[in-house]
Amino acid sequence: MSGSNESGKNAPHRGSPDYSHDKGPLLGQQVGGSEHYDPSLLFPVPRANARASLPQNIFAGFGEDIWHAYELSWLNAKGMPQAFLGTFSIPANSENIIESKSFKLYLNSLNGHAFDSEELASQTIERDLSEVAKARVSLTLHGVDDGVYEGVCLRGDCLDGLEVSVPEKPDVQLLEAAAGNARVYTHLMRSLCPVTAQPDWATVIIETRGVSAKREQLLSYLLAYRNHQEFHEQCVERIYTDLWAKLGPDYLSVQALYTRRGGLDICPWRCSESQPAPRGRMNRQ
Repeated sequence: MSGSNESGKNAPHRGSPDYSHDKGPLLGQQVGGSEHYDPSLLFPVPRANARASLPQNIFAGFGEDIWHAYELSWLNAKGMPQAFLGTFSIPANSENIIESKSFKLYLNSLNGHAFDSEELASQTIERDLSEVAKARVSLTLHGVDDGVYEGVCLRGDCLDGLEVSVPEKPDVQLLEAAAGNARVYTHLMRSLCPVTAQPDWATVIIETRGVSAKREQLLSYLLAYRNHQEFHEQCVERIYTDLWAKLGPDYLSVQALYTRRGGLDICPWRCSESQPAPRGRMNRQ
């Protein structure tokens, strides 16, 4: 079986894998899948690249990037395929994000590898992702019929009934402050992949305390991301930073629930307070 040798099935645990490679981003490339466990497929994208274009060249907040994996599989010690759902958490203070296509190819490379236990598989995956992200990445495994993956009904007010103009690009000057707390959301968020220019769809949830944004202007601002090219995580940080700079609220939380691609969805969350990230997902994901 893949990964097996005379020393045992889980030989990849003996020493650190080699993550160094000279390939560029895998998005937009024709790349064949690996039939063998291959952590070198994982491609890091430095967070500092996008943060350099934020106001004051910095992201000042907390957060996590929550990934849901719907096609997680490997072999057990007897060679039987195993299937799981997986929830990954990558802290927002990690040095790197992980390119989504490389993430998918890496997970596929596990399909033919045998692990003695679910725990050992989870530890291997966490170690490999943490090495690339340069921070502690966690994985929680679920059965494929686990109710935790049922879609949630959102709290707050939906903005989608408003009729607003759609600017060509997002601009912090579009935002205007209003009094009071607010929790609002829109299902109309679209941004573009920075590599392939393919559309990525999301529901965006914003909560503020002490001050809020005028709703028409906020929706116009969010819809202006329609032709904006950045990774999911970078879009959410830009929204968070613009709202924080323009409104100055007592509390701010921004989460985008992006729909899946290739068996993965990404749910970046940024907050002004250090607390656990929301774990809910939607049926559309």
